[in-house]
Amino acid sequence: MIVNDLVCTRINIVATINDTRAAQFSNKLGLEVVALADSYLLEADLEATAIQEQAKCLIDYKKEALLESANLAAFDYALEIGFLPGVTDNVATTVKKILADAAGLKFNVYSSQILFIRTNKSEAEVLEQAAPLYNPLIQRAIIKSQTEFLEQGMGLKPPKVELVADSKTLEVDLAISDEELIELSNKGIQDEQGQARGPLALGLDYMKTIQAHFADLGRKPKDIELESIAQTWSEHCKHTIFADPIDELEEGLYKGYIKAATNTVRKNKGDKDFCVSVFTDNSGAIEFDDDYLITHKVETHNSPSALDPFGGAITGIVGVNRDAIGTGMGAKPVANLYGYCFGEPVILRNSEAVTLGSHGCSERDPDASLRMTEGLYRDKALTEPMLSPQRIMEGVIEGVKVGGNCSGIPTVHGFSYFHPSYRAKPLVFVGTLGLMPRQVNGKDSTLKAARPGDLIVVLGGRVGLDGIHGATFSSVEMDSSSPATAVQIGDPITQKKFSDAIIKEARDRGLYSSITDNGAGGISCSVAEMARECGGCYVELDKVPLKYPGMQAWQIWISESQERMTLAVPPENWDELSSLFKSRDVEAVVIGKFTDSAKCEVEFQGDKVMDLELEFLHNGLPKRQLRTKEPSAQWLAENRSARTKQSSLEELLTNPNYCSKEFISQQYDHEVQAVSVLKPLQGEGRVNGDTAVIRPNLKSNKAAVISYGLKPEETDSDAYKTAARTIDASIAAAVATGADPDRIAILDNFCWCSSDEPERLYQLKQTAKACHDYAIAYGTPFISGKDSMFNDFRGYTATGEQIKISALPTLLVSALGVIDDYSRVLTMDAKFAGDKVYLLSTEQEGDVDAEANLKLYRRFYQKLDLMSSAMSLAHKPLLVALAQKAISGQVGIDLNFDPSLELEQLAGAIAVSIDPAKQAEFEAKFPEATLLGQVTDDEMINVNSHSLSLKEATELYRKPFAKYLASETKEMAGVC
Repeated sequence: MIVNDLVCTRINIVATINDTRAAQFSNKLGLEVVALADSYLLEADLEATAIQEQAKCLIDYKKEALLESANLAAFDYALEIGFLPGVTDNVATTVKKILADAAGLKFNVYSSQILFIRTNKSEAEVLEQAAPLYNPLIQRAIIKSQTEFLEQGMGLKPPKVELVADSKTLEVDLAISDEELIELSNKGIQDEQGQARGPLALGLDYMKTIQAHFADLGRKPKDIELESIAQTWSEHCKHTIFADPIDELEEGLYKGYIKAATNTVRKNKGDKDFCVSVFTDNSGAIEFDDDYLITHKVETHNSPSALDPFGGAITGIVGVNRDAIGTGMGAKPVANLYGYCFGEPVILRNSEAVTLGSHGCSERDPDASLRMTEGLYRDKALTEPMLSPQRIMEGVIEGVKVGGNCSGIPTVHGFSYFHPSYRAKPLVFVGTLGLMPRQVNGKDSTLKAARPGDLIVVLGGRVGLDGIHGATFSSVEMDSSSPATAVQIGDPITQKKFSDAIIKEARDRGLYSSITDNGAGGISCSVAEMARECGGCYVELDKVPLKYPGMQAWQIWISESQERMTLAVPPENWDELSSLFKSRDVEAVVIGKFTDSAKCEVEFQGDKVMDLELEFLHNGLPKRQLRTKEPSAQWLAENRSARTKQSSLEELLTNPNYCSKEFISQQYDHEVQAVSVLKPLQGEGRVNGDTAVIRPNLKSNKAAVISYGLKPEETDSDAYKTAARTIDASIAAAVATGADPDRIAILDNFCWCSSDEPERLYQLKQTAKACHDYAIAYGTPFISGKDSMFNDFRGYTATGEQIKISALPTLLVSALGVIDDYSRVLTMDAKFAGDKVYLLSTEQEGDVDAEANLKLYRRFYQKLDLMSSAMSLAHKPLLVALAQKAISGQVGIDLNFDPSLELEQLAGAIAVSIDPAKQAEFEAKFPEATLLGQVTDDEMINVNSHSLSLKEATELYRKPFAKYLASETKEMAGVC
């Protein structure tokens, strides 16, 4: 087939050895998949036979063969699953590179997979059962009968993007009524065919400010100008709820509570202040050792992950990697972290599959389990189904795996939390630690600034329609108007290439003046943000590399297509920088220059399409007075998540919030770069730890400790106390591992819901106030943070009933600590029969006594050598924690204590085991210690009236997600 003077042909490759992927598809499909082919549709300026000859380099002749009817078992249908036009296809990109290297020729490549299915069901029935295998927002499925496939194959039409829209920039009439302004904001600018482009997501006060501004200028805004303002002023980018006045707090929550706490802590520490860069860059940075700083940033990617879990998650992890690369003059990403809040999964309990909502987890109302497990739809016509919690979970886990493993960055720590409120919109936290020299070319590595005359250089991936309105989409509730174009798929291979080129070469040669990530809003935000450093910019959009022709100016400007960085490069350095990136197969282009014009000016096809003052673009948005309202008893009764406690050890060990997540940890490479000290799975029993420890500078004995605090189910009961307990949880976990409590920094991530409701704002304010108070009390400065304010879903049930599902108001606090000697790290696993087990706790009736806790933590740090094992008790009931100590060490325990404590999650508490020979010294140093019992060698877990064999407890702990360990994980661990 010939398309645009290029010849198209297919090469289909099948395994000649056992292909476990076919078995995996059989399990997911519920039908027999007799064979699986990797299919590549190739385009080149060659004859078809020549293309196929060159493509033989794709085959491993020991394991694979070209697909022929002779090597196919009998089948009834061929089902092809591939990407829709324009969706990033990383496999195709890699194949294209292989062909270029091997054959020296350029090919266009489109990848897919073909499943050969044996069944007596109809074509329609097969397609219906195949629905869980692909996401129609980004993928296509084509089915053919055996006869059709043997005669025609799967076809030769490439999935290309063909844009025919007029590229003319439009003027937008803002001389309209308030109602029309609201409609414009909600639906977006209309193109010349009358189709709305997608939400601007700006309130009426913002729209009226823009209206007045252009009225003063005496002209209409261009569409690109209005879109650019919407990205820049979005809640996602400007964090307006944290910035605006709230009640009596004129400076807002961020300045009044979060930033104020850090300022106070740093002042109190004086010359012992270890912060270097806070709240001013892509990541926060603290002192690590004499030569290096360590950076930390945690992001969320919630809305995109709800629509396309794989794409949303991989984009999130590679995006936060770029936050490290774009910090200061550039930090090397040395560790990835994750945190997942999912809806109820299907798990195994006893011999039955059950959902989380049906076995005692928190529920918002008596009907929550039913409502959260039935089908959900974005639209009233019930044509846009939401994905199930199971598919969201599997896709998110896969996305972070591919993003980290293929980037060569170890994923060393993470957590998962399940609750029905995350059914429609999960929370996907992703974080990255970076290592950066204190000095680069004799200058402070945290200082950077674009200068007038510097070239604007964009490098990495090309720009497409993917990622349009990503920032505005993330600033509102998800509903039927949520744009599919907001979904992107990251390309970690491309990013790995430019990451190495920047961090290992360009940075240390001093080839650029400033650098930042192209994240939310694409170059519209990155270039305009960097322009503030020098006072202006001039951009020529025609020079931006595109994935396909025909894109309009506004699309090029705001697209969030992934794997891109922006650099400010002195003209005299361009040739050297350009040569460097070419040699590393990274596309880098000059798209304009930085100026001192005080404007952001953009040219496209010979016309100036944007001419905005930087002051208005960045600071022109109006302040809004926010008001809170303390929730009434009735409101709390309607909204509180009633916490149902389980009492038996068997039930607790099979609760998805406490059971083994080995199936996740096993897929993530934590050994690459050789920095891992404390692994994700601890002890002989491979229990998920609450912390991780890395040694990013192998010339130093110092190590970094990473931990977290998350307690969303308690927020509705007492938001202030919950935040206090959340901060303490992150600190206690780090201290229990060996961190110095006086050298811990923290990060905040607020994922709130319904943030336009006064009651939710009240909870938000109380949470932020507690963050202020307890950060100061513990001496732990906030160095970075992020918020996501509208984690709500509005849609319809399968019966057409309107429904709103709001995620629990969730605060994640991440802690970053420093250990002077990595050999002193403590693990959770009980180790020796005869060791005494103690509880160290200062908690009084659920309150957090920061002063008492800090004294305990300091003494603990001073006496680390007294402990054989330690674990904090903030994230699980005491009964579960003690059982996990035994499972981790694969030893028995015999404990007796006050039964009323069994189901408590204790603040300011650490469970330890010690050598009996040190008992007297330990009790003298820790008078608050309570003796619980001892470690045994009888392989029994005896806690008060609970008794289980170690073998049975271990099996129960691993059982809920055992199906993943039994099949996919063993084959997929570490695979890109």
